[in-house]
Amino acid sequence: MSDPTADLPYALGGPAGTGALKQTPEDFIVEEILGFQPSGEGEHVFLFIEKRGENTDYVARQLARFAGISARQVSYAGLKDRQGVTRQWFSLQMPGMVEPDWSSFESDAVRILETRRNARKLRKGAASGNRFELTVRDLDAPPAALEQRLAELAEQGVPNYFGPQRFGHEGRNLERARELFANPGRRIDPHQRGLYLSAARSEIFNRILAARVRAGHWNNAIPGDVFMFADSHSFFKPDSIDADILERVNRRAIHPSGVLWGTTPSTATGEALAIETEAVGPLAEFTAGLEQMRLETARRPFRLCPQELAWTLPAANLLKLRFALPSGAYATTVLRELVRCEGIDA
Repeated sequence: MSDPTADLPYALGGPAGTGALKQTPEDFIVEEILGFQPSGEGEHVFLFIEKRGENTDYVARQLARFAGISARQVSYAGLKDRQGVTRQWFSLQMPGMVEPDWSSFESDAVRILETRRNARKLRKGAASGNRFELTVRDLDAPPAALEQRLAELAEQGVPNYFGPQRFGHEGRNLERARELFANPGRRIDPHQRGLYLSAARSEIFNRILAARVRAGHWNNAIPGDVFMFADSHSFFKPDSIDADILERVNRRAIHPSGVLWGTTPSTATGEALAIETEAVGPLAEFTAGLEQMRLETARRPFRLCPQELAWTLPAANLLKLRFALPSGAYATTVLRELVRCEGIDA
């Protein structure tokens, strides 16, 4: 298979040039924003870890082995890119246990930056977002065009596509999802099962959003839309698209949203529902499979607005970007609107 995001339409006119990402780990730096402060007391040890070129799940398993506990007693808020420098929290359930010398766990690839205690474990999705520092090398783009595209991005945001990472290497998680739906009784590792279901649901969302981008409606309101708040997972459906709704969308306080497919029907109606229905028509095996698996329906904003966005062009062939994104959003989704990069699908 190939990258299932390769043909998704651009909203800002396409990349302004080309470049290379992740030539060194320091070219892709991610720092998790936890969203709360560990209390300092409790049976769970929270570790803030910096890792280079290491998989999140692998580090979690190594932590369990080092601490002498089950892998089930180690948790984290979300997976982070292996190819880069990532700083994220892990929690280890260690009731009544003496903590080991954490410095002995460190290596050239892993450093422990902070240790705290907390009464509850770190749950999936607990992070409120991530901060990114990206370096694009071998940049080949007209400076004026790139500056204009960056200004447009800062003003309008980008379509909130799920990135290629969501679909596995060469999109193979979608094929695995098809196999799972064809044989739902097959025994499968729960973690792998979750990856395959997430890939199928992400593909549905991306195709709906792509239809909105082609129609020019990804960042504005149309009849029947369901809206999400910029700072929460809450959503609402107004009786009509009035001046207040339009003003709030314009200032990016709320965003039109799309369905994350599940057991209950989408709450969109009218024109918004018609676009959804047409977009998912070719994906019947995924929609039926997700319903059969009893996934709970949810929603995701169509628009992604990077916060704290800043950039420099320290040399003609170098771009440095800094921004923050909410949890579940992809830095590569932002970057694809700027430059076409080698390594963007890693």
